Amino acid sequence: MLQFIEFERHRTLEDEPVLNPLLLTHFTATSCAGRGLDATLAALSTGRSGLAPCDFEGAALDTYAGRVAGVEGAPVRADLAEFDCRNNRLAQLAMTQDGFDERVREAIARYGAGRVGVFMGTSTAGILETELAYQRRDAQTGALPATFKYATTHNPYSLAAFVRAYFALRGPAMSVSSACSSGAKVFGSARRMLETGLIDAAVVGGVDTLCLTTLYGFNSLELLAPGPCRPFDVKRDGISIGEAAAFGLLERDRPDHADDDAIRLLGIGESSDAYHMSSPHPDGLGARMAMEQALASAGLDARDIGYVNLHGTATPSNDAAESRALTSLFERVPCSSTKGATGHTLGAAGALEAVIAALALKHQMIPAGANTSEPDPALGLDYVLTTRQTPLHAVLSNSFGFGGTNCSLVFGRKGAGSA
Repeated sequence: MLQFIEFERHRTLEDEPVLNPLLLTHFTATSCAGRGLDATLAALSTGRSGLAPCDFEGAALDTYAGRVAGVEGAPVRADLAEFDCRNNRLAQLAMTQDGFDERVREAIARYGAGRVGVFMGTSTAGILETELAYQRRDAQTGALPATFKYATTHNPYSLAAFVRAYFALRGPAMSVSSACSSGAKVFGSARRMLETGLIDAAVVGGVDTLCLTTLYGFNSLELLAPGPCRPFDVKRDGISIGEAAAFGLLERDRPDHADDDAIRLLGIGESSDAYHMSSPHPDGLGARMAMEQALASAGLDARDIGYVNLHGTATPSNDAAESRALTSLFERVPCSSTKGATGHTLGAAGALEAVIAALALKHQMIPAGANTSEPDPALGLDYVLTTRQTPLHAVLSNSFGFGGTNCSLVFGRKGAGSA
């Protein structure tokens, strides 16, 4: 297996073409750290965490969670009532921040409703609706309530279908459910359709919300931290589950686009090492493959990257494996995991952290790793504890999921790597 992985890594890098950059023309994010970009940026700049003792209904667990306030009181638009569930409510709440929905409608006017695609990442979608439905089963027959609509709530595709219906789009739509890499892998799916000319713009994103299946599932794996998670800390002891919705609008880099400071998607790396159902390869081989491929497709070297947003779940083994992968490629690159601020938002994490990477580029800053106070010296990282202002030309964001589904994204400004 190791020989095969090594062979596949070299074969992939030799054949990897340099991507045509795509414009990330607009983006937004909502999590426990805040609604919209201003609130998210404020939390990252100050190292503030949105994690709090878990008070999710029905979850009697001694842990912290990243809950977005107000989702319960924000039903989806009346004409889309069949999609109403916590996951789609959070999606709608996020799409209305930062004028994102307005920018999407501008793209629709520019290209046509059939030329804008939808690519959404999620792990559990509206599974909470199924949990609630089972609590309301008929006592005699065990039948689920007639009001329960699996296809438009629990079904992973319900998220993409909801976003497509919200904007009245007629282009292709798909959901990616590859565990914690879902919200990053949608960028690859969108890029492929843009490159083939099937679409002219893509709404990409990730949404995952709190539910008992997730909370108790990770508790059964003994992965939940009793307090706020502490990524890469010498005393790290588990993850904090969060919920989030993050979106981006991808378009081709038009010749008439003169803004060299615009954020561009430069590179994408995807791998599947399948080392174990839930644990990463101890040396991070799959993670390294994804990062190498992302750099190669961006036409960049490791030294061109000014910041790495780490996957950083705050479990002992995951953080150690990612550190080994990172230090085998980079020499003391500044890095941090922002999950200390947002929690691990699972299928939304890749999209949320892509937005955070874009914010880092836009504001020329490296966000601090909230809650981490003593980085583990054995990991050998330049782990950032206080937000730094520094020139950034290109940044990398990592998302690694169960089963070895890995994805790394490179974002940058025009001319990244030539400075």
